[in-house]
Amino acid sequence: MNIPPLNLTCPNCHARLEAQAADLLVCPNDGREYLCEEGIWRCLLPERAQYYARFLQEYETVRLAEGRGSRDPQYYRALPFEDLSGRSGKDWHIRARSFTTFVKQVLSPLEHEQGAAMKILDLGAGNGWLSNRLAQRGHCMAAIDLRTGELDGLGALRYYNSAILAVQAEFDRLPFMDDEFDLAIFNASLHYTSDYATTLEEALRVLVPSGRLAIIDSPLYHQAKSGQAMVSERQGRFKRLYGFPSNALPSQDFLTPAQLEKLSHDLGLSWQTIWPFFGLGWLLRPWRARLRGQREPASFPVLVGRYL
Repeated sequence: MNIPPLNLTCPNCHARLEAQAADLLVCPNDGREYLCEEGIWRCLLPERAQYYARFLQEYETVRLAEGRGSRDPQYYRALPFEDLSGRSGKDWHIRARSFTTFVKQVLSPLEHEQGAAMKILDLGAGNGWLSNRLAQRGHCMAAIDLRTGELDGLGALRYYNSAILAVQAEFDRLPFMDDEFDLAIFNASLHYTSDYATTLEEALRVLVPSGRLAIIDSPLYHQAKSGQAMVSERQGRFKRLYGFPSNALPSQDFLTPAQLEKLSHDLGLSWQTIWPFFGLGWLLRPWRARLRGQREPASFPVLVGRYL
């Protein structure tokens, strides 16, 4: 399988890494070595790996308990349209509708505009289903995640027949050159960051000036208090089920229109908001919540950002 021709850089200084062997890259400035292990380039600095250790342990505990992943390659190849495990059908229904909307209203117009294959960054790639789908359309894909396990992390890329560059790295220290990508997609992942502006700035750095940011399947609440209530509910549920609230790292957890407006002002972005159709029952959720005196439910628009 041919891996896409993308240049990796040092996550510490952004110098282009030099190849010492097929599975070894070295920073020319400080001599740090970056290995490719089981098909995944390890570009997470040791001190940052330590920083994320507890978060990753707790995250993996929850995902394993939820029954995520499978040993069947067909499970991964069917995503997001089918959940062959039968364990997370509702989640994948949302992901499939979001993906279909993204392809129809964002990706296809960009493909027509570009007239050629694009370089695309899949941020928070998880098991790589999105990278696989876009690689099948002929695009040059790089999949980024902290998790490397073969059931629910980058290790699952082995189950696809697509050429995808797999890189363990963090959003705020992307190991790529400036102006490398045409499109960066936060794949149900942006809300895990601790600072939206810092994370988006780094994504914009590796995009060409005419590039696009896409945010898919991150929860949006019109009122911040609704998002805060959701976080409290989730932490309480995790505490009961797993013995920890899963808050090892600070994270934003949700978006609001006010946050998007501030990001637009601070970063010089314009946003396009696209609303997937998840079904009539989904449309009625806010009304039902209001009648029952419950908090506002999350919505999951597809957000597309570009420089003004």
